[in-house]
Amino acid sequence: MQLYKLKRGYKPDSDRIYSILDECFPTEIKCEGDKFITSYGALDKVEVWMEGKKMAVETESADETELDDELILDTNKRFRDFLYQATGYTAKERVKKAKKEVQD
Repeated sequence: MQLYKLKRGYKPDSDRIYSILDECFPTEIKCEGDKFITSYGALDKVEVWMEGKKMAVETESADETELDDELILDTNKRFRDFLYQATGYTAKERVKKAKKEVQD
């Protein structure tokens, strides 16, 4: 499980997260309690929920031997786009924040 801080101005609103998830992963999204669960391409399972002011994400990858490179790249791009739209931070900024948290 990975926790992501939200940039100032990005509300920890479940409806907002759901709409971004729906936009980035055009598949069925199940709601179990406060968690949103879906799957797409190279990801067998994507679980997203809010923990206070942070977004929690847990993923399970599919068996890579059965997937082609194009599908893996598409899934990876969609996942990065989802994280950017949901948190407001680019991949570089998320790495920087994660490193800073570990050091503190």
